[in-house]
Amino acid sequence: MPYVDLHDKPFKDSTICKLEIFEDYTQAWIPAFVSQGYYKTIHIFDFFAGTGYDQNGIKGSPIRILDKLKEQIGYFFKYNIQAVVHFNEFNQKKYEQLVSSCSEYMEENNNLKYHVSIKYYNEDFEKLFPELLPEISKYPALVFLDQNGIKFLSDNYLLALEKTSKTDFIYFVSSSYFLRFGEEEEFRKHLDIDIEEAKNGGYKHIHRNITEQLRKKLPENTELKLYPFSLKKGANIYGIIFGASHPLAVHKFLDISWKRNPTNGDANFDIDDDTGPIQLELFEKPKLKKLESFQKDVEVKVLSGEIKTNIQAIEYTYSQGHIPKHATDCLIKLNKRGNITYNSRTPLISYDSVYKDKREIIYEVVKK
Repeated sequence: MPYVDLHDKPFKDSTICKLEIFEDYTQAWIPAFVSQGYYKTIHIFDFFAGTGYDQNGIKGSPIRILDKLKEQIGYFFKYNIQAVVHFNEFNQKKYEQLVSSCSEYMEENNNLKYHVSIKYYNEDFEKLFPELLPEISKYPALVFLDQNGIKFLSDNYLLALEKTSKTDFIYFVSSSYFLRFGEEEEFRKHLDIDIEEAKNGGYKHIHRNITEQLRKKLPENTELKLYPFSLKKGANIYGIIFGASHPLAVHKFLDISWKRNPTNGDANFDIDDDTGPIQLELFEKPKLKKLESFQKDVEVKVLSGEIKTNIQAIEYTYSQGHIPKHATDCLIKLNKRGNITYNSRTPLISYDSVYKDKREIIYEVVKK
């Protein structure tokens, strides 16, 4: 496997986890735009691409992107669709190896050249991002921002992406930076976060807290949804922030996250202590696990009439970072207990039922 040792260390487990989530989402994202042949061009942007491989030959994001395009190249031939991939690496030596790695990959997979083109950049992200923003805005785009330093945390980039309509993005953030440098002027001029609020939320939950504060910076009527996935590496907390406006994108990302960690769906570790031993004081109720707490909330909202339809149910489910099955299981239990009825075989809490088939059913609460 072609690579040159330009990295000080091989990828850590948390980095590989981050790359695997990005790879899984890229795999899910491509057919959403190419399998129907509606869009003739798609763009993928990797602004901090690296060399293509680590020192042990583990694939980095650029090669993983090309792998996923290769897997689904049949769609591109069938519908005559073009994929334009943008790879940027500021470090000159890493840039040269990036070009070498990807060029060799393209030569070994010669059929890609008919429908996949690569644009390489050796630019400062601050300069390049605004130059490429018009292309990001014009086409269906997947953007990967692997944050590398405090200045790249600016919410200016987030707000710029919020204005696009066909863009999904995955933003990797060193959340621990916020606690270490968040009160410094150099940090605050790029991203002003309430550090005390972040500290009060607990160190393990720093990435969740940062994501929630970023949500509050978005316009009030925004359609952009943000979701965290926390990554622990030693004593440090890192994380992914996924952003998308379309419900299908949200559905795909949450499905990937919950498959990766069925306990909490938003971390590569037991962030809520759901799997640890339960220690209770006398007369204290046991702490609900994340999924149990969500399903209890759904039950209360359905029985109180706050959630009356499957449309409201799936919107609430996505807003809480859960997948439709979690709400579906709750509604089925309520129906079997005789608490509610609905005119369907199932509660119809699924992406296809609500957004594709446009089906709506009402949940009738049984008065006892």
